[in-house]
Amino acid sequence: MIEELTTPFLKKAHPPPLHEDANTVVIAVVITLVFLTLLTVLVVIIIYLYRNKGSYLTYEQPAAETDVSVQMEDAPAKEKEEYFI
Repeated sequence: MIEELTTPFLKKAHPPPLHEDANTVVIAVVITLVFLTLLTVLVVIIIYLYRNKGSYLTYEQPAAETDVSVQMEDAPAKEKEEYFI
């Protein structure tokens, strides 16, 4: 009988069972899928924001009519002014 060269501590230590290796693989796959999902969502959001940049409506008056409104604001008011002390 061939005697193994090992210590008594290593003789008592058991290698991890196969189900522990399988659990490690499952955890690694889940973490990878979560990371890829977050990365995909981030890319989709960036693409959406890039394509829709500046696509908003304004209800301002055209430039020709703004001069008239500025002139009206500068005109003195004809109504009676009130002062509160």
